[in-house]
Amino acid sequence: MAGYVATVEKLIAELGRLPGVGAKTAERLAHHILKVPAEEALALAEAIRQAKQRVGYCPICHNLVESDHELCAICRDPRRDHGIICVVEQCRDLMALESAGTYQGVYHVLHGRLAPLQGISAEHLTLESLERRMRSGTVREVILATNPNLEGDGTALWISQHLGGLGVPITKLARGLASGSTLEFANKEMLVDALNGRQAFHP
Repeated sequence: MAGYVATVEKLIAELGRLPGVGAKTAERLAHHILKVPAEEALALAEAIRQAKQRVGYCPICHNLVESDHELCAICRDPRRDHGIICVVEQCRDLMALESAGTYQGVYHVLHGRLAPLQGISAEHLTLESLERRMRSGTVREVILATNPNLEGDGTALWISQHLGGLGVPITKLARGLASGSTLEFANKEMLVDALNGRQAFHP
């Protein structure tokens, strides 16, 4: 049976490696890219190239920045309360909380969550950096805003058990978020209630 030419097959294969993109979706995306004007397709390729070359992580909170050596806008902002750290799994969770418009502290992005069955342990996350921040003597509260599912709760439990003895109060978002949901898809009102209703977290 005849298939696509090799170049198109490679494009489909690469698109299919994106999270949430199956074989049929990758095929449709490939056809879309081939149909649009060359400048539009090349603009997408250039945006990907620039993102990979220019975007790094804030050395303090691990949020996205234009350079590995720059602080993110939140960590640079003197109006934020740097004594309160909200711990999130991903940068998109940070953006969800920012969109709620009420939180005025700073963040710490773990870039994942503990998932032993997938081989993701504490060493794969930014937990060592979080510990250094908690030991600095300037932090008054750490808010655990991991997603309300098995792995997110397990990550929160690990942080509480291993870093809870550093003298910094640890709280967790209120259970307004449905179990198994993610912060990035929660609405603004739900996130505001979860932040305002946070409680001390005890393992």
